[in-house]
Amino acid sequence: MKAATLIFVLFPFWVCLACGDTEDSPNPLPPVAVADTVIDVLEPEVINYEEWNLVWSDEFDGPTVDLEKWSFDNGNGCPNLCGWGNNELQYYTDRDQNVFIEDGQLVIRAARERYEGFSYTSAKLISKDKGDFRFGRIEARAKLPEGQGIWPAIWMLPTDEVYGSWAASGEIDIMEMVGHEPNTIHGTVHYNQWPNNRYQGGDYSAIPDLSEEFHTYAITWEKDSIYWWFDDTNYFSIHEGKLPQAEQYPFNEQFYLILNLAVGGNWPGSPDGTTKFPQQLAIDYIRVYQRK
Repeated sequence: MKAATLIFVLFPFWVCLACGDTEDSPNPLPPVAVADTVIDVLEPEVINYEEWNLVWSDEFDGPTVDLEKWSFDNGNGCPNLCGWGNNELQYYTDRDQNVFIEDGQLVIRAARERYEGFSYTSAKLISKDKGDFRFGRIEARAKLPEGQGIWPAIWMLPTDEVYGSWAASGEIDIMEMVGHEPNTIHGTVHYNQWPNNRYQGGDYSAIPDLSEEFHTYAITWEKDSIYWWFDDTNYFSIHEGKLPQAEQYPFNEQFYLILNLAVGGNWPGSPDGTTKFPQQLAIDYIRVYQRK
């Protein structure tokens, strides 16, 4: 397949190992170091599913979240990672108000409400020790929220920290969006040990607003490479040996899935008077394929 050249835009990302536990007074943090670079991506191409076997999925057809596939990561990250390392404002719960199945879709709902000392609630699901993968095509069909301070994500962390703690063992962000840019998604990897962590990412802008209909967000993850897809369009890739200043390439190990809808944080900023609540991330399915 031919390769096209994409010069991508990097976005700010911060991490905090010990933030305060009040959502009203986020602590300013320095940005991580990044490098400008040029990455090759594939020209648009339709995926041939005949080359893949479906090895794990959740179609969200049951009455409730399938606890054989998912666990809840509740709270605000305290005491070890308050604000989840990003000065986020929400408190994650497993309540029906924040996470439920409706019409064959998983709905993660962020609400403005006082709960456990916080002003916002939402939910975060993880597949660790229930769905752990090494390579494959991982895709989700989802409809995204919008609004200032809203931050949905479908992403992955390493099952085992083979190379050390974040981000030495890697992070794979399949899809992130900040709600004040409702037409744009981001695909990213993080690597190298904090505080010398680095990231590389690409973005894709679509019309119409991504909150208006469902789209497919995916990665094709092979040994030594990862490609990011929006519907049938590949918009970013990484390759072993081509990550600037990488201490090692950590993306050939097992990773697990994370689904969450954050409120606030250093990247999206806080909600303001234009932000409507509740907001929700709706996911029609998650599917993991591996090559035949």
